[in-house]
Amino acid sequence: MTAAHRPPVPHQDDIAAFLSANPDIAVVDTLIADHNGILRGKKIPVDGLAAFYAQGIGLPGSLYAIDISGETIEATGLGFADGDADRICLPVPGRLHRAPGRGRPAAQVLMAMREADGAPFFADPRALVERLTADLRSDGLTPVVAVELEFYLIDRERLPDGAPQPPASPASGRRQRTSQVYGVDELDDIDDLLAEIEIDCAGLGIPVDSAISEYAPGQYEINLRHRADPVAACDDAVLFKRVVRRAAERHGLQATFIAKPYADRSGSGLHVHLSLTDAEGRNLFAADDVAGTPLLRQALAGMAATMEDGLALFLQNQNSYRRLRPDTYVPHAPCWAVNNRTCALRIPHGPPASRRVEHRLAGADANPYVVMAAVLAGARHGIVNQLDPGPPVTGDACKEIPRTLSNSWAMALDRLDRSAFYAEAFGRRYLHVYLALKRGERDKFAGCVTPLEYQWYLDKV
Repeated sequence: MTAAHRPPVPHQDDIAAFLSANPDIAVVDTLIADHNGILRGKKIPVDGLAAFYAQGIGLPGSLYAIDISGETIEATGLGFADGDADRICLPVPGRLHRAPGRGRPAAQVLMAMREADGAPFFADPRALVERLTADLRSDGLTPVVAVELEFYLIDRERLPDGAPQPPASPASGRRQRTSQVYGVDELDDIDDLLAEIEIDCAGLGIPVDSAISEYAPGQYEINLRHRADPVAACDDAVLFKRVVRRAAERHGLQATFIAKPYADRSGSGLHVHLSLTDAEGRNLFAADDVAGTPLLRQALAGMAATMEDGLALFLQNQNSYRRLRPDTYVPHAPCWAVNNRTCALRIPHGPPASRRVEHRLAGADANPYVVMAAVLAGARHGIVNQLDPGPPVTGDACKEIPRTLSNSWAMALDRLDRSAFYAEAFGRRYLHVYLALKRGERDKFAGCVTPLEYQWYLDKV
């Protein structure tokens, strides 16, 4: 591994200090996010921590060819065709922490996959974010980003048909049946759970911000603070989801980030906030004009121009497309507006120094690294080509402009395959893996016979 490609790692004295402060730790969870955002890895004994930091551990590149069911999609070329070859996974600096909420005392550390020469593994979407961030920085622009994640708390007990249901209130024992958006009582009901999430996130260095009750029973949103490092922001997001799930389990609940758990309720999104700063940290989107600076509008235009090509990157599985319903605050076209949640790209209300773009399309089930890469690539495309976004929407976008975002997963994948922009921005080699993986998963899904088909057709046709 070349010195140029090897990332900095803690000095052995730092590891010794961590272990001295946590003498009860017996095992270390080494974690890496696959293409579905699922954390995978190995458990290693604590006495192997120093060797892991010095040498890394081996995991096969096929980790990025695993579909949601845990099976390898061979069409990616990362399975048998590659000999299921190992790559080296190295610890991410600053991500060694005590693991929260465990029976057996444990630590956890996030990893990144590397090629034999130490370069980032080509199929790792985290490496895409690294490269696209570096491209913007070479232009003298530092992306400052924040991730918002919506999720549902659901009861462990399912309905007779297997569907989820809202949990009973810990205080009253009653199930919430109405959408109490921004309801404080609803937050009070889960205050102990929210407090644990905040404590666990603080222990892992995840900068959480506000929490709100969302537009459906049991739905919540917790915002993560802005970072001048998109890779770190995505690291925060994948670790945050694990924190929420584990904390919910300790309270007898289940947390789900599925995009559309209820057909008649709002979906859960992953929203990305983006601004760009100069070398002195000044927000280059800041202006008294609520529509921001010309640079903001160029970045916004690029995100809009590339959104339809990248739909399969923002909506990554069949359930994701069920969010695309009217009157649900889910965008249906690549439009923009000021202080308007019906649009895909929103400039939030606030003072000039806070001027930014909120990208609102992705489902909460999406891989944060893939989404962030698409957002950064689109913004830079608009800036480099000095694109104009056109006029903003002034009312309900769902009623004022026609739908252009497809609700077909297959069509979205085909359009991504034809995209000259993403072939260049992400690389054709990466796109081959992503498309083969998602097409394989989509074909498996399409081959399943659903309970609804039995209900509608079995005795009727």
